[in-house]
Amino acid sequence: MTDLEFMNRAEDLLRAIEHSCDRINEAEDADVDNQRSGGMVTLTFPDRSQIIVNLQKPLQEIWMAARSGGYHYRFDGATWQDTKGAGEFFECLSRSASAQSGLALRFAPIPET
Repeated sequence: MTDLEFMNRAEDLLRAIEHSCDRINEAEDADVDNQRSGGMVTLTFPDRSQIIVNLQKPLQEIWMAARSGGYHYRFDGATWQDTKGAGEFFECLSRSASAQSGLALRFAPIPET
């Protein structure tokens, strides 16, 4: 994958996180704050815990830091998969966010139109 392709796919992922937060906050009483700063999104939960997702352009990876640990994801041609076999990015983000918030939260890619 070229750097441009990586940046386009990574940008889609970050936008999907922001979109999911907006949807979650409208539908649930979750109060998940999301803040974007360049290639990083910080999710802050009511208990002040955080999940941080950022781009690692030189490695063409997405990194996620949560209470449950740190994760590295690479695009496999279809989805962002953990480099150590922990699964697909949005599934892991949903699990981590649900654990940190105490609510069943679902993050997902933005459907293609």
